[in-house]
Amino acid sequence: MTQRSKSRLLIADDQEVVRCGLKALLADTEIKVVAAVKTGRAAVKYALKHDLDVVLMDVRMPDSDGMNALGRIKLDKPDLPVLMFSNYDNPTYIARAVAMGASGYLLKDCPREKLTNAIKTAAAGENVWTREELRRVTGSLATPRLNADIEVPLTKRENEVLQQLANGLTNKQIAQALGISYETIKEHVQHILRKIGVCDRTQAAVWAVRKKLV
Repeated sequence: MTQRSKSRLLIADDQEVVRCGLKALLADTEIKVVAAVKTGRAAVKYALKHDLDVVLMDVRMPDSDGMNALGRIKLDKPDLPVLMFSNYDNPTYIARAVAMGASGYLLKDCPREKLTNAIKTAAAGENVWTREELRRVTGSLATPRLNADIEVPLTKRENEVLQQLANGLTNKQIAQALGISYETIKEHVQHILRKIGVCDRTQAAVWAVRKKLV
């Protein structure tokens, strides 16, 4: 990319109003929206076939969510900057994004200037993580047990619960997704935290990412 050329951006968001709004918002900037897709799978397909400077990726989408899409893109194009874009100020999402190599995490209600600056910064090869974001997840990322290459004897059901937990779901949402009681989910979560040797759900999510369980 030359200094005068526009940053080529791929937008991935399942809501049409968001995709159209972002296009309008960025129309007169140094950022060129080269494509806007509505699923994680479509984002991966486009990103791997085209020359881009940055991807703006919604976290929660159907047909392969944003975190899964981030992981798949980074596998084949590790140097392509990906910014996560979400309605949710969720420490589990933020920790997963850091662990999986995202360049930053933006909330959808952020000011236009912050959004454009973040896209340009990421396109230049720099990350846009704030100190506050990193401080919130530093404990999760630095826990010694998370880096240990050990086998943990989780049951099939515990693995299912861990995968849902790592996707940012609450205990109530996990109970609904798996068709079991809320109290049973609480017990499973406590067993999982104890078995893998972590203190909270965010650490468990990072552990799951590093063990390639999600």
